Amino acid sequence: MMATADDPEYWTQLMATYLLHPETDHSDQLRSISSSPDFNLHFPLYIDFAELLDYDPRIAHLIFSQSNTYLQLFDEAALRTHRIVLGEMAGDEKNTVVEKKYIHVRINISGSPLECPETFPSIGRVRVQHRGILLTLKGIVIRSGAIKMHEGERKYMCHKCKNSFTVHPEVEARNSISLPSICPIQKPKPCGGTKFQYVENTIVCHDYQEIKVQESTQVLGVGAIPRSILVILKDDLVDVVKAGDDVIVTGLLTARWSPELKDVRCDLDPVLIANNVRRINELKSEIDISDAIVMKFKQFWDHFKDTPLKGRNAILRGICPQIFGLFTVKLAVALTLIGGVQHVDASGTRVRGESHLLLVGDPGTGKSQFLKFAAKLSNRSVITTGLGSTSAGLTVTAVKDGGEWMLEAGALVLADGGLCCIDEFDSMREHDRATIHEAMEQQTISVAKAGLVTTLSTKTTVFGATNPKGHYDPDQPLSVNTTLSGPLLSRFDIVLVLLDTKNPEWDAVVSSHILSEAEPDRTSNDEDLANIWPLSTLKRYIHYLKEKFKPVLTREAETVISSYYQLQRKSATDNAARTTVRMLESLIRLAQAHARLMFRNEVTRLDAVTAILCIESSMTTSAIVDCIGNALHSNFTDNPDQEYAKQERLILEKLGCNDNFSDMNMED
Repeated sequence: MMATADDPEYWTQLMATYLLHPETDHSDQLRSISSSPDFNLHFPLYIDFAELLDYDPRIAHLIFSQSNTYLQLFDEAALRTHRIVLGEMAGDEKNTVVEKKYIHVRINISGSPLECPETFPSIGRVRVQHRGILLTLKGIVIRSGAIKMHEGERKYMCHKCKNSFTVHPEVEARNSISLPSICPIQKPKPCGGTKFQYVENTIVCHDYQEIKVQESTQVLGVGAIPRSILVILKDDLVDVVKAGDDVIVTGLLTARWSPELKDVRCDLDPVLIANNVRRINELKSEIDISDAIVMKFKQFWDHFKDTPLKGRNAILRGICPQIFGLFTVKLAVALTLIGGVQHVDASGTRVRGESHLLLVGDPGTGKSQFLKFAAKLSNRSVITTGLGSTSAGLTVTAVKDGGEWMLEAGALVLADGGLCCIDEFDSMREHDRATIHEAMEQQTISVAKAGLVTTLSTKTTVFGATNPKGHYDPDQPLSVNTTLSGPLLSRFDIVLVLLDTKNPEWDAVVSSHILSEAEPDRTSNDEDLANIWPLSTLKRYIHYLKEKFKPVLTREAETVISSYYQLQRKSATDNAARTTVRMLESLIRLAQAHARLMFRNEVTRLDAVTAILCIESSMTTSAIVDCIGNALHSNFTDNPDQEYAKQERLILEKLGCNDNFSDMNMED
């Protein structure tokens, strides 16, 4: 008798046929599974939903609309095809093959119609209508629970008909097992038995883990609270993600009863039972950089090959264009976002490639605007304020959930691989500021809380802004003016001081710029606006530089950086806290970042001198260059290449490097 569409066997056979079909052949995955000697492990079998939809829309629709039933049938079909492939391997090869007990079909919805908003909503838009369908959610893992042993099924025997049946735990009842009221065996007719006995050694256990996923704050509006959802991982999916990871989770949305409390209404908490989990920490798929865009970048630099600094300044004008001037700050922001190249020596010691920037300035100097614009330029960013952050909120906190202690990621962990902006840095308590020392330098956070001892990754660029303590006194060290300790200041590669001094000429220019922006009909700046890169182009450019360029120092760059570092070590200034090995590392990072900004894989003398100018700008008293001036009043020059030539000549004379470069040229 042939199976009909109402019979599960009919669909199981169709799914098995699909897995072995020549056009959608999954035998390579099945052969890889079959070659493993472990028969008790749980193996994933990855299926593209778009391919399944093209092969048989009926199966795809059932997988989508009745996931709970038909994903189990798909697992049975995978085991059936595994046995077929196993028989072929046993006949063709001398190797011993072992039949596997557990194979789970994992659905990948990438490139399929399930990426539409109805089946791929934000976590905050999950509603009752999504219950029971194959749903996909995207977010950041903020909490990762312990891996537990979970009872998946057990068998009972009916006293009346002597038949056994399988009972599964109910997620809705917090994984408790409840027996049926009457015997569920229907063949040849219901027996009506009400007494059952547990069959020994029939319990099947699974690995089990609960994680909490929160929607990204970048997709939310102002004032919106990010929502989160509990995700259940089983078998091969456990321990594949950790706190701070960006994930896309596909699974079945269901509900779970909240704990029963006297005189308290019992609610249903949404839970996503994961079928597939993808880590997307690299975020390469989020930014589409086509060959045409790359060609535009190359053509841009071909146009400015004779005046490269003019081309660089054209790019820098796109950073926070609503703020007039502040060339030094915009250059520092660009170099910080681009960063240097991470270095690992022979002993395994890692020197970070990410740079850190701190803006110290009077109120009204545009610090917060730069922070917000930098967050838009970064693929992954977290913005917080010192007044509203604690050490636990910045690093990691231990929370108790259901009698179990778990770690919940803070701002620095959530910004792993991106940018963490901390406004009002001075409002943080001294204890809270001390907790981020390790995160900034070693790029890890060591945790020992509530019996949980671990290390979390914080490969993060820190961008801070703070106000000086009272009136800024140039004669006092930076640590006295900001109440920030010397060790913490030394971890910032660039510390820019923006002093709102009275300058009538500057005030006249700034007021004219602000008034022209307030009148949209004025067309005096149309030509300048046409040359400013839009945010999307600037974001793609920075992302492309970080992916493609790994600059290496030339001999000239090494000579300039080494000479400057040695001269700074000899000079006794109020910047003694920063004239350490960290300054040398900062110089290298900034020089590499500038080489990337200039679309090069080689750090030249130009990059080294520019890095020195950035370091000099971040000092309250300059040991070498006396013409830096207030960073707040720095402006874009008409001929930056000529201006740089003067600054380079001055710096090389102070360093005494001219003779060395003459010798290098003679050797070449």
